[in-house]
Amino acid sequence: MKTIKNTMKAFFLLIVSVMISKCSPSSDTVSPTPTNPTPVTVTNEVDFWLTKGNQSSMLQKQTGVLAFNTTYNTYPNITVDEAQTFQTVDGFGYTLTGGSAQAINQLNASKRKELLEELFGTSSTSISISYLRLSIGASDLNATAFTYDDMPVGQTDLNLTNFSLAPDKTDLIPMLKEIIAINPAIKIMAVPWSPPVWMKDNGSFIGGSLQPQYYSVYAKYFVKYIEKMKEEGITIDAITPQNEPLHPGNNPSLLMLAAQQADFIKNHLGPAFKAVNSKVKIVVYDHNCDKPEYPIAILNDSGANSYVDGSAFHLYAGDISALSTVHNAFPNKNVYFTEQYTSSSGSFDGDLKWHVKNVIIGSMRNWSKIALEWNLANNSSFGPHTQGGCDSCKGALTINSSESFSRNVAYYIIAHASKFIPDGSIRIASNTVGNLNNVAFKTTAGKKVLVLENDGTTNEIFNIKYNGKWIATSLDAGAVATYIW
Repeated sequence: MKTIKNTMKAFFLLIVSVMISKCSPSSDTVSPTPTNPTPVTVTNEVDFWLTKGNQSSMLQKQTGVLAFNTTYNTYPNITVDEAQTFQTVDGFGYTLTGGSAQAINQLNASKRKELLEELFGTSSTSISISYLRLSIGASDLNATAFTYDDMPVGQTDLNLTNFSLAPDKTDLIPMLKEIIAINPAIKIMAVPWSPPVWMKDNGSFIGGSLQPQYYSVYAKYFVKYIEKMKEEGITIDAITPQNEPLHPGNNPSLLMLAAQQADFIKNHLGPAFKAVNSKVKIVVYDHNCDKPEYPIAILNDSGANSYVDGSAFHLYAGDISALSTVHNAFPNKNVYFTEQYTSSSGSFDGDLKWHVKNVIIGSMRNWSKIALEWNLANNSSFGPHTQGGCDSCKGALTINSSESFSRNVAYYIIAHASKFIPDGSIRIASNTVGNLNNVAFKTTAGKKVLVLENDGTTNEIFNIKYNGKWIATSLDAGAVATYIW
C-alpha cells in the first residue's frame, strides 16, 4: 500500500513539473512589463537662413533643429574661433543713386514707406541695411549729369556762391531723411563722379582732368557739400575724392592719377578739412582691384598719408586679395569695398554665387569694413541713367509700378549679411574647407554669425565647430546660408 502511495506521489510531482515547464518561458528570467521611454527634447541652438540658386528658397529661415553636440562623424569641420579677431564692420548696403531715389519715388506713399522699412528697419521682415554710398552731384545713374555748382560756359565761381543742393532736393535728400528717421545710425560715404566742368581741362562732364588752379576751390566744394548736407540733417561719415579715377569714359567721369590725388589730398583737401575740424574720413582710390599700386602710392606719400583713413575698391578687374595687399602694406589704414554691379544679362544663380563669394565673403576676409553692391533700385528699363551711362546695371530692386516692386539678386546678396551683422560687429576666425567659402563675425550682442557659400557642384555635408562642439549640416551646390547662434 505504501508503495502505491509513493508511486502516485511521484506521478503527481511529475505532472506538476510538466505543467510548469509548459507554462514558463525557457529563460530563467522574467521579462519586465514594457514602459514608454521618456522622449529626449532637442532644443534648436542655431538659426539657419537659406537662399538657393534655383530660387526655391529666398532668404528663408529653416525649420530644422540644429544643436551642438560631440557625436563623432567624419564630415569636414568649419571651426569658428572668436579668440582670433580682425576688423570691425561698418556695414553692408548699396549706392543710393539719384536714379534709385527717383525710381523708388514712383511707388505710392504707403508702398514706399513699407519698402523703406523693409530695407532699413530692424523688424523680423527687414534686412537692416546699415551703410549707403551717395554721389556728390550726379552719377551715371542719374537722369542727367550735373554738379552742385554748374555755371554757363566760360564762367567760373571761385567763391562757390552758386553752390546748391537743389538738384537733389526733389528725390534723393527727402528720401535720405526718411531713411535716417528709420535708422539714425546709418553710415554714409559720398563720392563725386565729376567736379564742376568749369574746373576741368576739357570743359566736359566726360573725362578730362581737374586743373591744378582749382584744387583749393574744389577742396572747399567738398567742405561746403558736407556742411550743406549737415544742415539737411544728413551726416557724411566718409568721402572719396573721385569715383573710378582711372575710368574717364563714363558720363560723368574724371581722370585723376595717383600723383594728382596725392597732391589734392596733401595740399588742399586734407588742410581744408583740418581748417574746419572736420571728422569726415578721406578714403582714396575707389576703383578696381587690379591697381593696388594706386592707393599704395598715395599712402607712401607721408604728407597725404596723415590725412587718409583708408582705401576703397571695386572688382570689375583684379582679385579681391588686393585689399589684403594694401592692408598688409599699411595695417593702420582701413580698406572698404564700395561697388559691384549685377548685370541685366546675369543669371540669379551665377550672380548669387560670385557676389557672395567675392563681395561679401571675399572682401570681409581681406579686411574690408564694408561691402556694398551698386545701385539700390532702377525702373523696368534699367533707368534712369545719363546718356552714355550704364544701361545694363540691375538694381537690388526693380520698381515696376506705383504699387509693385521686385527683389533682384543683389537684394539677397546683401541681405544675407546686413540682416544679421550690424555695425560694430567684429570679424572672427573661420577656416575655409574645400568649396565652402565662409566668413564669421561676433555681433555687439555677442551672437556668432557665419555666412557660407557652396561654390561646388554637389550638396556638401559639413560640421560647424565652436567651443569644442559641433553641428552637422548641409548646403546645396550654389546655395548661400547664414547661421546664427
